[in-house]
Amino acid sequence: MNIKQAKQEIRDTVAAYLMKDEYGSYVIPAIRQRPILLIGPPGIGKTQIMEQIAQECQIGLVAYTITHHTRQSAIGLPFIEHRQYGGREYAVTEYTMSEIVASIYNRMEQTGLAEGILFIDEINCVSETLAPTMLQFLQGKSFGNHRIPEGWIIVAAGNPAEYNKSVRDFDVVTLDRVRRITVEPDYVVWREYALRQGIHPAICAYLNVRQQYFCQIETTVDGRMFATPRGWEDLSELVTVYEKLGRPVGREVVMEYIQFPKIARDFANYLELYHKYQGDYQVEKILRGETAQAVFDKLERAAFDERVSVVSLVLAGLNTQFREVCRREDMLKLLQEKLQEYRTELQERAQRSQETLENQETPENAAVPAQLLATRTEEFRATQEKRTESGLMSREERIVSRAVLAKLETYAQKLATEDISDGEAAWERLRELFGEDSDAYEDSIDAAGAMLEHAFDFMEGAFGNGQEMVLFVTELNTGFYSVRFLQTYECARYYEYNRNLLFSEEEREIGETCYSFKK
Repeated sequence: MNIKQAKQEIRDTVAAYLMKDEYGSYVIPAIRQRPILLIGPPGIGKTQIMEQIAQECQIGLVAYTITHHTRQSAIGLPFIEHRQYGGREYAVTEYTMSEIVASIYNRMEQTGLAEGILFIDEINCVSETLAPTMLQFLQGKSFGNHRIPEGWIIVAAGNPAEYNKSVRDFDVVTLDRVRRITVEPDYVVWREYALRQGIHPAICAYLNVRQQYFCQIETTVDGRMFATPRGWEDLSELVTVYEKLGRPVGREVVMEYIQFPKIARDFANYLELYHKYQGDYQVEKILRGETAQAVFDKLERAAFDERVSVVSLVLAGLNTQFREVCRREDMLKLLQEKLQEYRTELQERAQRSQETLENQETPENAAVPAQLLATRTEEFRATQEKRTESGLMSREERIVSRAVLAKLETYAQKLATEDISDGEAAWERLRELFGEDSDAYEDSIDAAGAMLEHAFDFMEGAFGNGQEMVLFVTELNTGFYSVRFLQTYECARYYEYNRNLLFSEEEREIGETCYSFKK
């Protein structure tokens, strides 16, 4: 299966293993909760989906690469304990708690999460001395004398033998106690992830036409050569930052990440052309509806790879705007939630104050609205920092959270500057401020919508109904942020081209079915 299917399978397993009955006991007892064994090529995303699952399920995660450990760190250090047996005292060897098991308890204490995933990577590459311990771990869910706490699910991962000469085969007894999931690279699934994560558009454009280079590992007389999904994603981060610094990304830099000389050279050449196209075609002007006739003339003579690169540049510009719109929407939703909590507290304080006056009692110290909002903002900050430290927040969630914190601080400062002491007056002022931000969000939708319309103008003028238009509409259909945006913005041409694309697909499938029937 692909990595997306594996992730869903593990999520379903987490839900099943952590389900409890009416008495608070796990429906599937720990002894029947088989560890999951993920086997797949290196760099395919096995570790990354563990982080995503922990965040989405809001459970703890402890991850170890077991090849970095010795037998002593895995099962603990020996020490002598004296015990009485049959009226006589004996010296008995005991073990300190395993570092790995202790890490789980530390994680539980730090985060307050009683349930989680223990992820052990490269489990089939352990040393000779540690191999029996790993077998015991998979079979008995323990390291030495110390068991994995109840509520913690074991997931292990390893590479197939063809990718690592240190791989050890598990025997049938061990395999009969685990759930083995074999993961294969799938570019279509990775591209969906890449569009959501903001992988550099040059990499996505390059792999769209050279999918065979997405995950390629070969052994030659000169050693191992490889290009992996992890390598492409890490390279994407560097290319993005180098562009901001104005630094070139040459062949040598690419080879530090894509350690397959032929692929690295090819991509480095493509990246150089991609940057050239950015200057030649001036996508910013295209998205403003200012496309010069010379651009259409140049594209008419351009090779297919160049035309695809230009489409990718247009999509990259759109996706940047779409992502900003979606972030603003998420920010407003979270901001509204925090303001409603603040509003509730204002009302409760007002109610208590009224009751105090009616009962002729001494009123409680009433916080100034600005101070109250500042206090609530700091509490929210502390909560988000704790969630971040616990690994429960994704990168996007952290960005949105910081934006909300900045807005709350600005709102509190305005209340203080304007010296608003009345709760109702403060709430009305906050509604005005929130309305301004909401208007800015609507403006961003209009701006992104105008860019999309200009992009369609350009695509129609440059490519008509050609393959490039099919690629353009297909990418809009699969991009996480473009799909979200198009649920908000009505674009008639998008729906028209999308409908035509679906009809074409149906006709092709019917034709293939009829052809197979005739054969």
